[in-house]
Amino acid sequence: MRSRITMAGLVVLALSGCDNNEVGDVSLGVFTTKDIKIEVLTDPVVSGVTCHISNVVADLSLADPSDMSISCRQTGEITPGMIAAVDKSKSGDIVFKKSKSIFLKSLKIRRIYDEASQSLLYVAYSTKETEGSFKHSLSTVPLWDTAAYQAKP
Repeated sequence: MRSRITMAGLVVLALSGCDNNEVGDVSLGVFTTKDIKIEVLTDPVVSGVTCHISNVVADLSLADPSDMSISCRQTGEITPGMIAAVDKSKSGDIVFKKSKSIFLKSLKIRRIYDEASQSLLYVAYSTKETEGSFKHSLSTVPLWDTAAYQAKP
């Protein structure tokens, strides 16, 4: 009975690292449990924007998994209707959230609209419910040359 419980635990642990958004996996060494995982995310509101997020995953480690990077690009049509549906507040919208550890740490991607430059800003950052983290990454997608761009007189 104990071997079944152990085997079931190992299967759950192995599957917890799987993600169908994962497009890359870079090992940080043979003798480490840390990898750089690269995931793809399509903005759920502005579907013409695709972001690639890289972050450190340390499955069997208690290390702080706060390091991340983000790069977003226009990969399809961006319409005025999409931009109309975007939160225009200074804090924007969370478009992606993923748990990063058993210590209440999360990786979040927030979209902020910069009206003056007509650009979408995507900020990747980690949070811990008891304290914040200063580690973050930023990527911008200008609306220039899209249907959503509004020429100024």
